[in-house]
Amino acid sequence: MITDKLQKAINDQIAAEVWSANLYLSMSFYLQKEGYDGFASWAKKQSQEEMEHACAMADYMIKRGGVARLDKIDVVPQEWTGVLRVFENIYEHECKVSKMIDHLVNLAAADDDKASQDFFWGFVREQVEEEATAQDIVEKIKKAGEAGILYLNDKMGLRK
Repeated sequence: MITDKLQKAINDQIAAEVWSANLYLSMSFYLQKEGYDGFASWAKKQSQEEMEHACAMADYMIKRGGVARLDKIDVVPQEWTGVLRVFENIYEHECKVSKMIDHLVNLAAADDDKASQDFFWGFVREQVEEEATAQDIVEKIKKAGEAGILYLNDKMGLRK
């Protein structure tokens, strides 16, 4: 059985994952509107991945005897000042999500809930990759400059 404290934290994380999915989808819409279909495609795939995270967490909690709940989801940003700012925002967001996942691992450890620790360690490892990918894209955009962004846009449509 999962503790009430951990259950609340997981439900908060489920809402955060759905918010993240909405954020990436909003970014996808913005990027597509700006003519960056490759970047838009990548962001849309990230949106789907975030929703999968939310569902995986809900499934896990239900298997452990908890109740998955989806609370109110706040509005996400709709506009950015360019491709670089979108990916800087992604990197900042992924760093924030990493801290949230770390918090879940710490709560599970405090409850001596090894199954939950193990479950969330999988997300910790994935977050390391998410942060590194976002940081890599930011650096590539900075190095490429305006002329190289179109090349990167085409490459992004082929990723992940």
